[in-house]
Amino acid sequence: MLPGLLDDRTPESDEDDMRYWAECRAFFGQFREQYHTTGSILPSSRALGRALTRPLRRSRPPRRILEVGPGTGAVTRAIVRCLKPGDWLDIVEINPKFVRVIEQRFAEEPEFQEKRGQARVIHGPLQDVPGAAVYDFMISGVPLNNFALGLVDDIFESYRRLLKPEGTLSYFEYLAIRDLKMPFVSEDDRQRLQSLSLYLDEKIRAHQIAADEVPFNVPPAIARHLRFS
Repeated sequence: MLPGLLDDRTPESDEDDMRYWAECRAFFGQFREQYHTTGSILPSSRALGRALTRPLRRSRPPRRILEVGPGTGAVTRAIVRCLKPGDWLDIVEINPKFVRVIEQRFAEEPEFQEKRGQARVIHGPLQDVPGAAVYDFMISGVPLNNFALGLVDDIFESYRRLLKPEGTLSYFEYLAIRDLKMPFVSEDDRQRLQSLSLYLDEKIRAHQIAADEVPFNVPPAIARHLRFS
């Protein structure tokens, strides 16, 4: 069974599957053009979307939510399904083609249309999002393993700045991906990955409050939930 597909077929899940494969085509195009900021060949599965939104589903409105790096909106759809009256969703995306995809989904798809009065799309890097202690929840699809350590540190500083003291950051990485990459990259990239592993391991030890392994994703992933307070 491929990720994004369910055994209990319903009209809704059939429609989701068609959208998932449309997302795959769009995502693969951007993977070929901009691997550095896309980081994956396929969009996130529904199982990963559910794992990333688990803390959100367990809380009550009103909530301010920031999604970082939505891509084609696979996880955005899971977030939209969690929105209640009083909630607000900001979506920040650096890739202009993905920005257009997300805006089109809010304009055309019924699930998104229903919540478009509670959401806005911001075109730009996370570091340019203004404010401090703004969000109760942050859900990130940024491909940290593609970046230099200095940029990853900037991203984490932005996570910390924008998140409320008791807020939760949820992000994902592919299982054992840095170890799997090591034999196939240059010496410079190997050193980058080793430094990045030490940095992320420290963040995880200091701040992780929960984690969910997601085997039904390509590749298999782990959703990590962090709190900085």
